[in-house]
Amino acid sequence: MSSDPARHGGGGQGRRVYLSPPHIGEEEHALVEDALASNWIAPLGPHVDAFEREFAAVVGSPHAVALSSGTAALHLALIVSGVGRGDEVAVSSLTFAASANPIRYVGATPVFVDADEQSWNMDPRLLAEWLDSRARAGRLPKAVVVVHLYGQSADLDPIRASCARHGVMVHEDAAEALGATYKGRSPGTAGLTGTFSFNGNKIITTSGGGMLVTAEPGLAAHARKLATQAREPAPHYEHAEIGYNYRLSNICAAIGRAQLSRLEQRVAARRTVFDRYQQGLGDLPGVAFAPECPWGRHTRWLTCVLIDPGQFGADREQVRAALEGENIEARPLWKPMHLQPVYRGCEVVGGSVSAHLFDHGLCLPSGSSLSLQDQERTIGIVRQCCRGGG
Repeated sequence: MSSDPARHGGGGQGRRVYLSPPHIGEEEHALVEDALASNWIAPLGPHVDAFEREFAAVVGSPHAVALSSGTAALHLALIVSGVGRGDEVAVSSLTFAASANPIRYVGATPVFVDADEQSWNMDPRLLAEWLDSRARAGRLPKAVVVVHLYGQSADLDPIRASCARHGVMVHEDAAEALGATYKGRSPGTAGLTGTFSFNGNKIITTSGGGMLVTAEPGLAAHARKLATQAREPAPHYEHAEIGYNYRLSNICAAIGRAQLSRLEQRVAARRTVFDRYQQGLGDLPGVAFAPECPWGRHTRWLTCVLIDPGQFGADREQVRAALEGENIEARPLWKPMHLQPVYRGCEVVGGSVSAHLFDHGLCLPSGSSLSLQDQERTIGIVRQCCRGGG
């Protein structure tokens, strides 16, 4: 990535500070060189096989399938579990579009469920009430996709209990939550499937990539087949179903293996970044940090704050613009899916909590390689925006 401010719209002084840049070391270079030396540069290869084994062991899942993106992983998860045209799928509203778009890919209809204030993830109470109402009407959804947002696990036990009561399958979108915990286990391993992202901004990266995990060997085998254009076992190219070019390359898997080996270090570094923000900004009026729920570890993939303009003296957008003016990248929280033009008209269960979080929430630079100097610079600018005291 270029650090030239002119190329990124920054009008202030200093090099560009990114929200969550890749953090690459010498081991990545060594494993990529190994992949190149072996001439395994196309999809599949020994590093892909090893990455799947190592990832499954880290998260505690029997099966893992390495794919080209987290979006591809969720798309295949829906296909192999039988979600299709005419079905409805409940999904968290406060999330990135990649959590909802695969529902449309398979011809199903999303129903957006609001967040709760405790975790910022899907509200278990709202989901339970909606499922009970749908059961009485004889219109249960085919599945629920619960998202684990910004490194915090959703409250899985009540969500799974509500779905089990009505025979509704659960898929987990853990794209942002690798390294988090829920009651001692990894998010993404409690549902029928779990999906993860290794995009360049995630806590570990393969440049672009994803993983599907499941305890069901048949689902893993079917996903692996579909990801390689659904080729049948024949000496010629035989296809009995529609497939996709979704497999991860051996080079990307080599990067992922090196990154995965330092996952705990990356989590610790981001939690340290969060702690410094809390120390540097926690005394300001109208500033609140995303909570860490009692059921597990928050990775603090991104440090997220809520800004009350009445108390702080400036709103979220004014703070973001001030940071951008000094060549520091910050972003609002995800705009809820039920407020997105592309999903206008879709059913929403609740919605006010997600809308409030979007209106007031800001993500601050949070990379595991963020220097103390750049973080202090960021803190100083946010403090300068405060006109309500502090």
